[in-house]
Amino acid sequence: MAGSISPMNGGSGTHSYARNSTWQRSGAAAVEDALKEAVMENLDLQKVLCDSKSNTFVVADLGCSVGPNSFHAMETIIKAVQRKCDKISLEFQVAFNDRIGNDFNTLFASLPEHGRRNYFAMAVAGSFYGNLFPSSSVHIAYSSASLNWLSKVPVGLTAEGSPAWNAAKIHYSGAPDAVARAYEEQFEEDMDIYFRCRAREIAAGGLILITMAAVPNRDVQHRMAHTLTFIEPVLIDMVKEGVLAQERVDLFNIPIIFPCIEEIRRLVEKNKCFEIVKMERLEVEGDAKNAVMHIRAALEGSLNNHFGNEIVEQVFERAIQHQHKLHSALMNTTSTGIFAVLRRN
Repeated sequence: MAGSISPMNGGSGTHSYARNSTWQRSGAAAVEDALKEAVMENLDLQKVLCDSKSNTFVVADLGCSVGPNSFHAMETIIKAVQRKCDKISLEFQVAFNDRIGNDFNTLFASLPEHGRRNYFAMAVAGSFYGNLFPSSSVHIAYSSASLNWLSKVPVGLTAEGSPAWNAAKIHYSGAPDAVARAYEEQFEEDMDIYFRCRAREIAAGGLILITMAAVPNRDVQHRMAHTLTFIEPVLIDMVKEGVLAQERVDLFNIPIIFPCIEEIRRLVEKNKCFEIVKMERLEVEGDAKNAVMHIRAALEGSLNNHFGNEIVEQVFERAIQHQHKLHSALMNTTSTGIFAVLRRN
């Protein structure tokens, strides 16, 4: 499939996501106190446990990748629940979820030993744009940076003659309005599925905790969009030199969106199963260092699937040569996002 989605780079090597995910880690660290507060103030513990015949409290990380960012967030959430249920004896289960191709081996190999963590761990492979758990079996669901990924490339982007035909580009940034609308329509469809599935799986009184990159309004280009469009001229140069066919570039699109904050609010309210407890804007200081390595860790699998390993090696060799241009674009900028706390009605 053109522009198909692949998991983050696995393993623990030079190009791995585990070693090149400090941007995501900064976003998660920025909401650490907010996570604790959300659990302490908004989790309806009596309600979520009232119908349970077990003393097991389940936290799901939807889009966990390969760690280590996920482990810190899970520890933060569970410690807050423990403080809240001071007089209730609970055991904790963390469900680490990501796509089937995710490197769960690396995830579990780097998991803290049981004596150094306060939960049991399991893997749940599959898209969170679908059902993953039994009804009312999850008490807190957590998604960090993962909801920016669409379930698929929007319809029309790779069809010549379509209003959303996105020739010579790999994202909606700087593309015609029809391309941006196609991304928005796919995002609405995906989020409708996401909230319907979570409404079935999360116990009444339970929480969804979301952090994701977002923009204050549609007129603003997200800082991270620069990292995507940075790859475009590299590919076009390779086409001009005859290294790469124009058609291959025309058929490649990255299914990542940076939605408007009010659009996220609208989609939650449309579902009607969750109360918006908090929805606030985030600003995380930008770091241009090692930007190309971060891009590679996130996109190499998708690029490999479409262009092949030999081409991708050349893409990143060229990207390194021009990384100063990306650094200039990212310097002294902040990455905007959203932190949302939703409670199951």
